[in-house]
Amino acid sequence: MSKKNIALVAGGYSGEYEVSINSANNIAANLPAEQFNVYKILINRDSWFHEAATGKVEVDKNDFSITVDGSKINFDAAFITVHGTPGEDGKLQGYFDMLGLPYNTCDAATSALTMNKAHTKSIVHGIKHLNVAKSLQLFKKDMHDVGTITASLKFPLFIKPNNGGSSVGMSKVHNAAELPHALDKAFKEDSQILVEEFIKGREFSIGIARLNHHLKVLPATEIISSKEFFDYEAKYTPGVSEEITPANLTAEQNERISEVVAEAYLRLNCKGMTRIDFILQEETDDFYFIEINTTPGQSAASLIPQQVRAAGMDVQQFYTDIINGASTSA
Repeated sequence: MSKKNIALVAGGYSGEYEVSINSANNIAANLPAEQFNVYKILINRDSWFHEAATGKVEVDKNDFSITVDGSKINFDAAFITVHGTPGEDGKLQGYFDMLGLPYNTCDAATSALTMNKAHTKSIVHGIKHLNVAKSLQLFKKDMHDVGTITASLKFPLFIKPNNGGSSVGMSKVHNAAELPHALDKAFKEDSQILVEEFIKGREFSIGIARLNHHLKVLPATEIISSKEFFDYEAKYTPGVSEEITPANLTAEQNERISEVVAEAYLRLNCKGMTRIDFILQEETDDFYFIEINTTPGQSAASLIPQQVRAAGMDVQQFYTDIINGASTSA
């Protein structure tokens, strides 16, 4: 069987550029060389390129090909590991759909939808055993009355960019005096933000993937942060947070959350691998939805690789199955 040419697409236009590069490096190290020719494609606002042995090779965007040493290389599939725009919000997916190039993630519509936290919450609302925190969606172009926010929601509150990832621009506020700075911080990252009531409890993250036409729910990870919440520093600075995989959940809790995330995956029409973050509320033992990540981090220390190993699965085989399951909605 001939080897497949795989475009490992990394970088992007957001503050998560370096996180994406780390993900791509780990994926590349775990794709079997006997099955795949892997070409890392880095994208930024200035150029899309492959760093060949002879130097930088620009991508021909007419057909998403590269020419290395005089030979034109077309790809059999793209492995998108761009966090944020344009790889997590549906833009790349739409481009690949028009080219007929299979890719590993959710399609353009689902990717765009799930990048919008408020819209995602409205769709998963109503899933049995899953709750959503009370929230307000604010737009940069509108006036923002602190009094209206404080009258509608109970402190403490989370302020977060509606379309962001990796907790960039996110704040936790305890009173009205802290709101203006937190709103400004979030609006620097996005023109829409979400103001959400804080749910006190244990924080978890759980991966789910379609492998060989079957849904596989991975073991959950509990996240214990030494900071007030799991922000960017807590996610990517060694030692700031403790990640326990598999999480210490009862059999009943594991069964309940597995059913919940499978239903969310299907309801949102997901493909490939995703990761869902949630809170187990302290007082009620109820699960509360935080967000879904459709291009979750894939560095060696990231949660999905941790969970794959905890499930007794081989990381190399996992990525191979993800590529072999790549599709296009065109």
